[in-house]
Amino acid sequence: MDFSFSDFHMHSFLSDGIMLPIELIRFAAASGRRVVAVTDHVSASTMERIIREVKADAALAEKYWGITAIAGVELTNIPAGAVAPLAARARELGAELVVVHGETLVEPVEPGTNLAAVSCPDVDILAHPGLITLEEARLAKENGVYLEVSLRKGHSFSNGHVVNMARKAGAKLLINSDAHTPDNLFAQELAIRVGRGAGLTAEEIALLSENARQITERVLARRKAAENSR
Repeated sequence: MDFSFSDFHMHSFLSDGIMLPIELIRFAAASGRRVVAVTDHVSASTMERIIREVKADAALAEKYWGITAIAGVELTNIPAGAVAPLAARARELGAELVVVHGETLVEPVEPGTNLAAVSCPDVDILAHPGLITLEEARLAKENGVYLEVSLRKGHSFSNGHVVNMARKAGAKLLINSDAHTPDNLFAQELAIRVGRGAGLTAEEIALLSENARQITERVLARRKAAENSR
């Protein structure tokens, strides 16, 4: 499996994107991505329906297109104290990847959300974590939570800081599009340039493919375990 161009953060019209989940996956595949996760915004009110609907289209895409399509969620603007129980609930409902909407500089995300996310064993990725602290980055490393370098306007303002904290802590990074529209599915070359602009070295950018492989294998292992338990 080719992990050199993967994307673990995208939105369909089940939240605030504009495409069907299957359409989003198709556009992502056509852009060269080989592993993709549809991670629509959810809270307690919407996660059951959205997980069910995304899983249906992800399975369809995998059957016919040879792409690894992951049905995930992004827990968005929820109370920081609700991160752990809602992440656990998302897992129970079949979410294959749990992303938490981090403390971006451009939204009033509740302070403490980053800390709750990196402390939670059911969270896989902390998206656009803004001015994440070194201690939070260390917890991310300890608990296997990946930190995101974002291609999304606004959310990307703190990419350099995120890279610096991750480097000091030894936390793992992913570059994700946070795509909402087809033109957000940037080419791999731009993703690499954004990473370099955030301060990643050529060697660190080369490691991103390994990080993508590891998180994909985590997801597929969970999927296999769930299938075996039926």
